[in-house]
Amino acid sequence: MLAPTSAAIAANTVQITKLTDVNFGTISTAADSVRGQNVCISSQTPTKGYNVRASGSGASNAFTLANGTKTLAYEVQWNSTSGQTTGTGLSPNIALTGLISSATKPTCSSGPATTASLIVVVRSVAASTASAGTYNGTLTLVFAPE
Repeated sequence: MLAPTSAAIAANTVQITKLTDVNFGTISTAADSVRGQNVCISSQTPTKGYNVRASGSGASNAFTLANGTKTLAYEVQWNSTSGQTTGTGLSPNIALTGLISSATKPTCSSGPATTASLIVVVRSVAASTASAGTYNGTLTLVFAPE
């Protein structure tokens, strides 16, 4: 039986850079509020494969923002191509698999500057039923090599 060496384990990593906080500001109930950002994902596997799993700060890791006991649901989408405004919807704690990074360097220091898109959406239907106020939450993204 062969055990992987520490060098082999270290080589199979996934790194995200250029990720920032998502701020919606004042949300309109007339249309969906969409915030996207381009990030750098690099996978140091032979296939450049990775997966992403998201969890929110709501009950059972739901994607919700909170204002005291009031909540506002949001959606999380991922696209393995940079510059996108829509993507594959993520479910709490369910990995989206089979993704491939186009990064040529771990922090996109050369080659493409960004390689994927994170899209967060507050639907107008959800916003129209929310009470006025300031809502906050935490979205946790976990990346793993494939």
